[in-house]
Amino acid sequence: MRDAILVFIGGGVGSVLRWYTGIFCMRLFGTAFPAGTLAVNIIGCFVMGLLFRVLPFPEAGTGDVRPLLMTGLLGGFTTFSAFALDSAALWMRNEPGLALLYVALSLGVSLLGVALGLFLGKLVMA
Repeated sequence: MRDAILVFIGGGVGSVLRWYTGIFCMRLFGTAFPAGTLAVNIIGCFVMGLLFRVLPFPEAGTGDVRPLLMTGLLGGFTTFSAFALDSAALWMRNEPGLALLYVALSLGVSLLGVALGLFLGKLVMA
């Protein structure tokens, strides 16, 4: 039950951070392209890779941190369900070029974010 509460708290904070990021990006870039969703996916994937490397595993006696941050906070912050909806919306607005660009950037740069986080995390822990 303790882990569920930690995930719940982290998820709430992550969701609010995602919402604020979306508002910020909408004001900065407008509404023609889902920049907010793209930003949270890239940031979330980078942070997930970094935390995976630097946070101790539960068997090290510090199991509370991973459910709070990795499952809760980042689960609430990253938005691949919104990513799918945004991709479909671009396609349905008859903007297949933007839809494909969005999918390619989301997947490609997010994977690079995880790789960079893993790499930096390894350096920190070395």
